[in-house]
Amino acid sequence: MTITITAFERSPDGGKGLARDTRVRWALEEVGQPYEVRLVSFRAMKEPAHLALHPFGQIPTYEEGDLGLFETGAIVFHIAERHAGLLPDDANARARAITWMFAALSTVEPPILELGTARLLEGDKSWSAQRMPLVEDRVRNRLGQLSRRLGDADWLDGAFSAGDLMMASVLLRSRASGMLDEYPNLPAYVARGEARPAYKRAFEAQLAVNKPPAG
Repeated sequence: MTITITAFERSPDGGKGLARDTRVRWALEEVGQPYEVRLVSFRAMKEPAHLALHPFGQIPTYEEGDLGLFETGAIVFHIAERHAGLLPDDANARARAITWMFAALSTVEPPILELGTARLLEGDKSWSAQRMPLVEDRVRNRLGQLSRRLGDADWLDGAFSAGDLMMASVLLRSRASGMLDEYPNLPAYVARGEARPAYKRAFEAQLAVNKPPAG
């Protein structure tokens, strides 16, 4: 059965790998599964056909036969469970890798997303100058905790896993803020993820969609 995912027809980040379909592409590349991509416009995302797949009108979605999924974490978890390469064979190591997936999405990403919202959408508010340091402190707190836990290890728990895929993807969103560079082992960790051939293929595939036409 062919796997089909959805992605932005034109990504807000211009193909820099921050759109969440990159995470799904990366997972599929890691496990060696071919897939097709159906591009959707912002208008189409709010229409009944797409809402039937994703009730919140977002991307990505995942279709395989009669299975339809939404939410990036759930999709990557499904891929990792069904195909070898993203979760360890050892039961305890497998459970820890899954824990790191949840930590990336539930603990580390929320303050990073909050910072993005504060800078892009709330920067002109009268209370922004007072709020911004609080938001930045929340990001630094999580990055500091993660940095201390990672230490000088290459990956979060032994070999690369779906936990690292999700965590590196989340940390990419903090790069533009400059805060990631305050914890030297974290940019190095992200760079190891970006150096993986599977990530490079996923990144290039998303970038190709967003390149302006030649000529």
